[in-house]
Amino acid sequence: MTFFNYQLAQPLMLLLLPLLLLPWFTRTQVKTIAYANFISIDPISKLIGITLKSLASIVITCLIISLAQPYIPEKIVERVGSGAEVLMLVDRSRSMDDPFVSKSKKSEGASTSRSVGKGNSKRRVANQYLLEFVNKRPDDRFGFILFSNKALDILPLSYNRETIHATINASSLGRGLSETNIASALIKAAEMYSTQTYRGARTVLLVSDGGQEFTDDEKQTIARLYQQENITLYWIYMGQVKNIGSTVPVNDDGWTASRPEKKLQVFFSSLNIPYRVFSADSVSSFSATMDTIDKQQHQTLMVEELMPRQSKTVPFLWVAMLILLLLLMAQFYTAWGVRKAHLTSH
Repeated sequence: MTFFNYQLAQPLMLLLLPLLLLPWFTRTQVKTIAYANFISIDPISKLIGITLKSLASIVITCLIISLAQPYIPEKIVERVGSGAEVLMLVDRSRSMDDPFVSKSKKSEGASTSRSVGKGNSKRRVANQYLLEFVNKRPDDRFGFILFSNKALDILPLSYNRETIHATINASSLGRGLSETNIASALIKAAEMYSTQTYRGARTVLLVSDGGQEFTDDEKQTIARLYQQENITLYWIYMGQVKNIGSTVPVNDDGWTASRPEKKLQVFFSSLNIPYRVFSADSVSSFSATMDTIDKQQHQTLMVEELMPRQSKTVPFLWVAMLILLLLLMAQFYTAWGVRKAHLTSH
């Protein structure tokens, strides 16, 4: 029920409103005075009496409205912020369960593999930095897609930080599958954006340690959607191919023939969209990558903010308490005046 633009949790309490007339029916001691016509009319006293009764009625009204529990319901408001909309595409293949390993030279001409992050898997390391990335960007709206042989849109674009954190943490559980389908994840991400109102910068953050050779149909679909939706693509590569970000001509078969990651890099570079690849082969490089992306993605963004339900009971209680203090002071003043008059007459 709506009451002066407020919603009421207990609207039936308003049935008590007729009680506000009680101060007007109070009986006072009336004395019969001989020759009453000789007594002059005192308009100030009448005005004071009406005022005190009105104040008492206001107190009763405020208390009844408080019992009805008025509130402003939750609502969504738009404001201008700075940031981006980010869809995180995280590889759930079995290779992402391997330890995050980098090469470090022990001596000239020799190298050894060392486990980075105390044996954490690539997936856990990636999720840890994704969580930090989310925490640093309060205005962003995040979505999450997990992919292996299929792409699962685990979380649509959302401002709810608790939900985002829970989704990223949950993606670290269990073991991955043997297949990887990056194309389906990229297409699903673009389709998720196509169903949303454009609010500002749109970003797809692909985290994977492998590549894939796409079909011609997949390439055409990805190119069309990503250009149409004005999407910026970042690829955080956690694999072992060196110089993945090298600028190589598309027709250089010698560079692309050996690894699907290189073919994927060539395709991404030809999309005619904002794109950048990062080779994250250590914890420090992954951290630097996230810092770089964080600095780049600060554009004007229309942010939807959920304003929680606001109780409006307290203001009515304050009004009732202040008026009660005035009425109490009036009663003390009346008692003091009567006592003074009684002492004077004796």
